[in-house]
Amino acid sequence: MSISLQYKSVFRHPRDPHKCCPQQFTARVQCAATTRQSRKPDQQVVAVDELQLLTSTPPLVIPTMTQKKPMLDDPDLQSTWTHRAWVASGSISILISLLKSANSVAIDPNLSLEPVFAGLTGYLLADLGSGVYHWAIDNYGDATTPLVGAQIEAFQGHHRFPWTITRREFANNLHALARVITFTVLPIGLVSNEPVFNAFVGMFGGCIMFSQQFHAWAHGTKSKLPSVVLALQDSGVLVSRAEHGAHHHAPYNNNYCIVSGAWNKILDENNVFEALEMILYFRLGVRPRSWSEPNSDWSEEALPLGQ
Repeated sequence: MSISLQYKSVFRHPRDPHKCCPQQFTARVQCAATTRQSRKPDQQVVAVDELQLLTSTPPLVIPTMTQKKPMLDDPDLQSTWTHRAWVASGSISILISLLKSANSVAIDPNLSLEPVFAGLTGYLLADLGSGVYHWAIDNYGDATTPLVGAQIEAFQGHHRFPWTITRREFANNLHALARVITFTVLPIGLVSNEPVFNAFVGMFGGCIMFSQQFHAWAHGTKSKLPSVVLALQDSGVLVSRAEHGAHHHAPYNNNYCIVSGAWNKILDENNVFEALEMILYFRLGVRPRSWSEPNSDWSEEALPLGQ
C-alpha cells in the first residue's frame, strides 16, 4: 500500500510571526508504506521507504538574561569617588572644547553663526546617535559581548526595573559615558583650535554624556522634577516622559532616542530600525530581541508600594 501526502505550509514573516505570506513554499511529506502478510496473519511488517520534509528557517534561540531584583538602598546605585572623578574629567573635557570655541568667537564676532550652527548640529546628531546605540544594545548581544556587555546587561535590567534609574546617584549614572568622553573629547579639545569643530565636538559630547541624566528625568515623577526640566521636556528640548514611556511598552521597538527625542518620529514612521533589522537578519541570520514575544526579561516590575 502506498500513501502520498502533500502538506502546504506558510512562510512566517520574520518581523511579525503573526503575519503569514501564503504559498511561499510547499513542504511535502511522501511516505510509501508496504504491508506484507507473513505465515502468521497477526504479524505485520511496515517499511517506510522515504520521508522528505522541507522546512523554513530553523528556530532561533534568543538568549535570555537574568537580573537580580535591585534593592531601594542598593549600594550599586550610589556614587563613588571614582565615579565623581570620571564625571568631573568628562565635564572638563566638554568645557575645554566649548570655551575654546567661545573664545574664538569673542576674538572674531564674525564667526558667531558658524559655531552656533555647529553646536545645534551636534545636539541633533547626539539625539540620533543615542537612538542608534540604544536600539543596538537593546536588540543584540548579551552580557558576554566584548566592551559593551555590561551596558547591554544594564539596559536589559532597566527594562525590567526602570525605576532604578531614578534612584541612581548622579555620578553613578554618568560615569561610564564620562569615561568615554574623557578619552575622546579631551584630546580633540586640547589639539583643535577650530571654533566650529570645537563647538560641534563640545555639544555632541556633552549631550551624549548627559543623555543618561536626560533619560533618568524621562522616568521621573512630574511632581519631583525641577521646573526648568519640565519646561525643557514640554518644549521638546529634552525627551519627554510620555514619549520615552512608549518605549517601555510592547513591542519595545520604538522611541529609542533619549536626548531630545526629535528623531523618534522620523525613525519610527519610516521604519528605519525595522529595515536595519531585516538587513541584519537576511545577511547574517541575526534576529533582534524585539521580534520575539515579550517575556519576563522585558516585563516591567513596578516600584514597591510606598516607595
